[in-house]
Amino acid sequence: MEFLSYLITGISLGSIYAIIALGYTMVYGIAKMLNFAHGDIIMVGAYVCFFATGQFGLPPIAGVLLAMVVCTILGMVIERLAYKPLRQAPSLAVLITAIGVSYFLQNSALILWSSSPKIFSPIVGSGSQKIGPLTISHVTLVTIAACVVIMLALTAFTGRTKMGKAMRAVSEDKGAAQLMGINVNRTISMTFAIGSALAAVAGVLLCSTYPTLMPTTGSLPGIKAFTAAVFGGIGSIPGAMLGGILLGIIEIFAKAFNTNISDAVVFA
Repeated sequence: MEFLSYLITGISLGSIYAIIALGYTMVYGIAKMLNFAHGDIIMVGAYVCFFATGQFGLPPIAGVLLAMVVCTILGMVIERLAYKPLRQAPSLAVLITAIGVSYFLQNSALILWSSSPKIFSPIVGSGSQKIGPLTISHVTLVTIAACVVIMLALTAFTGRTKMGKAMRAVSEDKGAAQLMGINVNRTISMTFAIGSALAAVAGVLLCSTYPTLMPTTGSLPGIKAFTAAVFGGIGSIPGAMLGGILLGIIEIFAKAFNTNISDAVVFA
């Protein structure tokens, strides 16, 4: 029974990593760049939802939607100002810029909201559901369901819609896609928008599960999700989901064995 409990907790944590990894894999698969500021967009989304539901009294679903809108706009602004001028630049320049954007967002959050941790209330309350001998929290059920729905929706979007096909074409060959009339810049901007909206969802789910929110909240989960994306095959949507879930399971079982070595096991 303890094994099943750890497994479900691992799948829940892995689902959060998977949603973050989907953002990484979308951007890398299409724009061929590593957006290391992605983890900090998670933090921004969590703060927006925290203030929307806490101070302004909006319903949780409205808070999540507002966080997605804010993060979508933020992702597109970052892409336009920081990454678009570097389309033809060496990958090292893009990487350094991404790290710079990450620190800019973290320090902006420190100035705006201070370094003191805030207690995040779960968006679906603190209730639980008894399934046989197991008791599973509503947050866990919502997290796993959200991961599956997002993965299926993204797969359908990239496979069946005009914009999704344009994204696949840009991923394959930017030059040829442009010759066929595809607006490459708009397609890449849309990719950042989708990835940033997913980051907002992941931030809300992460802080609902682990309810401490601070300016560095997204840093380590972001790096772990990047590891998950590579683990599952970066550029692959099902691979990102599989890598995230496996990484979450590995981390939870490593914590059960020895909390001090869990991160080392994950990165190993």
